[in-house]
Amino acid sequence: MVVAAFVLLIACANVGNLLLVRSAARRQKMAIRLSVGARFSRLLKQLLIGELVLSSLAVAGGFLIAYWSRNLIVLLRPTAPGILLNLPAEIDWRVMALSAGACLVSAAILGLIPALQARNCGAGNSPFALRAESGGVVGGFRRKHVRGVLILAQVALSFVLLTSKALLVHSVRQIRTASPGFVTQNLMTSWIDFVEAGYDVPRSLDFEDELADRLRQAPGVELVAFSRARPFTYRGYPSAPIAVEGYQTQPDEQPTSDYNPVSPGYLAAMGIPLVSGREFTRADNEKAPRVALVDETMAAQYWRGRDPVGKRFQMQGRWVQVVGVAKASKYSNLLEKNKPFFYVPLRQSTRGEAVFIRAALPLDAAAKLLSREVHSLDVNLAADEVLPMCNQVDRVTWTQRAAMKLLSIFGGLALLLCAVGLYGVMSYSVSQGTRELGLRMALGARGADLLRIVMSEGMMLMAAGVIAGAVAAVSLTRLLGDLLYKTSPLDPSAFAIALAVIACVSVAACFAPAYRASQTDPVRALRDS
Repeated sequence: MVVAAFVLLIACANVGNLLLVRSAARRQKMAIRLSVGARFSRLLKQLLIGELVLSSLAVAGGFLIAYWSRNLIVLLRPTAPGILLNLPAEIDWRVMALSAGACLVSAAILGLIPALQARNCGAGNSPFALRAESGGVVGGFRRKHVRGVLILAQVALSFVLLTSKALLVHSVRQIRTASPGFVTQNLMTSWIDFVEAGYDVPRSLDFEDELADRLRQAPGVELVAFSRARPFTYRGYPSAPIAVEGYQTQPDEQPTSDYNPVSPGYLAAMGIPLVSGREFTRADNEKAPRVALVDETMAAQYWRGRDPVGKRFQMQGRWVQVVGVAKASKYSNLLEKNKPFFYVPLRQSTRGEAVFIRAALPLDAAAKLLSREVHSLDVNLAADEVLPMCNQVDRVTWTQRAAMKLLSIFGGLALLLCAVGLYGVMSYSVSQGTRELGLRMALGARGADLLRIVMSEGMMLMAAGVIAGAVAAVSLTRLLGDLLYKTSPLDPSAFAIALAVIACVSVAACFAPAYRASQTDPVRALRDS
């Protein structure tokens, strides 16, 4: 919404500049009408009706484009091969009313500025008062503060969008090279819904053990494991309050930790290193003493650097002994901070439904193998989609990539509008300052001097816009905090990239009017003026 509002403001500033230029061309006619007795209210009504008609046509076109493209958001959502994602969208009437209102109100506000300028033109009751307002290239910007402010706003907003895009690009690069704490290569995952099939917990656990034994015997399969929850999904982990033996809690502290019931060999199958102790075995069943594996974060927080193997903590009113310490990893997404986490054996907790297969097999072969072995055990049971674990990680991090793509589209559009607006203002300034340019040439100025003068005016606008945009970006880029990974909202490289892009576009937009000014014929300019 913020980005869309920025683009709307840039478009309004651009259209406002165009309306100001058009009103300047009609200023003498308006002044004559006011000087011969036309009421200002009638002139204002005429201007507003014209702008509202123009805006109404734009609203109608916008509704058509919005309706045709309402389902394009699915292109940003990653899907597995062969799966067609359909998210039918309906445009709510309240959204339509708000959008139409924003367009019509902005057009009405922009229509007031030319009308007020026209009123000022008629204040002298003479159309010849306009001669005093003829603009020059150098002085024109000082007398036309409104157009300068609108261009400054466009540059500032474009700078904010470009900086945000650069931050997200850097963040996505960091995500692509980041390790989730487990090895995704040759690791595939699926899901078996035992609850829907009517399995109770003991039957589910027996099925998992037999299925794991069958899969391990297949060529190419290295390891097989089950767990209650899968990493990097939108389904949360179980959580429980804990009481660590020997740990003194604060008066307002209630230690709580997420955990995951897993089968023997889970850490090895996931590629999560074991720091100390041992993994679970099939001997860690419902008849054995309760045990747990904790991660490094939990060990550091509650055991203060001591090896927790052999220590105990209480979970759900029962004492659990720590038998191993695992490397900390990411459990829900790459952006989460390290948090205490532990594992418990499936046989001592609940059934597992997520299956993990580490195998040097193509995805199709692994999917067929899993489906065949599941059906051989129960024809009424089926495994869910088999997905490479790297794809599962990508699915959860798609919001960052989607935000980057959207900002690329909006930022490119904003930059185009900014370039068009800056070009329009410089072109108008040059056309209105023909007499001044001719005088300068007649007095000995060279074409290079005029080129420098016009370019410097455009660069001053750009510099002022960049300064305002940088100040705004310092505050607004913090809104991206939840989308950034190992990237500071104040990353200097992002600001430098935005500055370089804005500078290049501004130079390109100002060069054509400046070059045209440098080719001014002084004789013709003075004669025509």
